[in-house]
Amino acid sequence: MMRRSLGFYLASFAFCVAVVVIVLGAYTRLVHAGLGCPDWPTCYGHYWVPNTPEEIHTANQNFSNTPVEADKTWPEQIHRIFASSLGLLIISLLVVVFKNRKAGNQPLKLTAFTLGFIILQGLFGMWTVTLLLWPQVVTAHLLGGFTTLSLLWLLVQRLGGFVWKLPKAAWQKVARLRGLAAVSLLVVILQIALGGWTTSNYAALACPDLPTCHGEWLPEMDFSAGFNVLQHIGPNYLGGQLDNTARTAIHFAHRVGAMLVTVLLLSMVALLWRTGVAESRRMAAVVLSVLLMQLALGIGNVWFGLPLMVAVSHNAVGALLLLVMVTLNHRLLTVQCRTSAEEK
Repeated sequence: MMRRSLGFYLASFAFCVAVVVIVLGAYTRLVHAGLGCPDWPTCYGHYWVPNTPEEIHTANQNFSNTPVEADKTWPEQIHRIFASSLGLLIISLLVVVFKNRKAGNQPLKLTAFTLGFIILQGLFGMWTVTLLLWPQVVTAHLLGGFTTLSLLWLLVQRLGGFVWKLPKAAWQKVARLRGLAAVSLLVVILQIALGGWTTSNYAALACPDLPTCHGEWLPEMDFSAGFNVLQHIGPNYLGGQLDNTARTAIHFAHRVGAMLVTVLLLSMVALLWRTGVAESRRMAAVVLSVLLMQLALGIGNVWFGLPLMVAVSHNAVGALLLLVMVTLNHRLLTVQCRTSAEEK
């Protein structure tokens, strides 16, 4: 059995922390705590949160437009603390990978890129607060979180040496699926972006019924307003600024995207299964299971009026679906053909 390196375990731990950051970020957004701390990186001038009556009174005087709401300050600050810890972990990982760079199988460039991206993600976190939840920045911050998670997962795959080794005939069958897998990954990413735009514009319940929307198959929608990425900076976007037709357009587009993802991934599942290769069949079962779970959670969000745990789970399983597609693409791109000696 391959001996795992320190870098592998460090990357795995960083990945687990990133999962916590993603879930905390979703929770923070869904309980409308994005501005639970109106300053950055402190919270009302505190490294934790104002707790005593005196601290709360001073905070309310200094931030009169955003008085302290205790149930919103702690989710935001906990999210920040975990995100900052993740940055420190990536720095440690880069040091370890750099020290072992001559040992081989050390993804130095990928680790350095991940650290750079973490720094950019931190800036997006700051702009989320300072630009008062401007939808463009909120969506970019969500996509950045999912990208960070994917990069860390790739680091785990690289440092762990996870690859498929198949006989030549099986290798040929699975290798020809690389193109469709890449397209499927791209479509999943676009759907996640649509989901981010939906939540940042508070359009998750713009269509309160399913499968119709406001009792119609094609309700009144304003796509030009709903997808106007040139919204001006300035107002407080907490709760959203768009009218109902614009939000309906966003929600409707997200539903159409879900149908496209479903058709494409079901095709991917069928082709993986038809190869007859055990590894690809296992992957097909995983893709199908996560897809069905995500569809059920999306439907539950509408039918049950966006309950908090269902909404957070929908975000988390969306991240899981992305990771499954990243894994599939990694396996197909790195699949190796067994030598005659290995087959014996």
